[in-house]
Amino acid sequence: MIELNEQNIDCPYCGETISVLIDRQEAGGQYIEDCQVCCRPIVFQVSEDVLNNLIVTVYCEDDVV
Repeated sequence: MIELNEQNIDCPYCGETISVLIDRQEAGGQYIEDCQVCCRPIVFQVSEDVLNNLIVTVYCEDDVV
């Protein structure tokens, strides 16, 4: 069963707060999704803390190492 979690993130390009659905199965990975406002590619890095809370970090495509 897919468990989606709604998260609010700030676009690293335009600064707008957007609402995204994060699949818990993505924890430990990263993916790219376009901003709903400026359409630029946001890199999402998803992980879990020790209490199984999702941690979502976003980056500009050029900032990812």
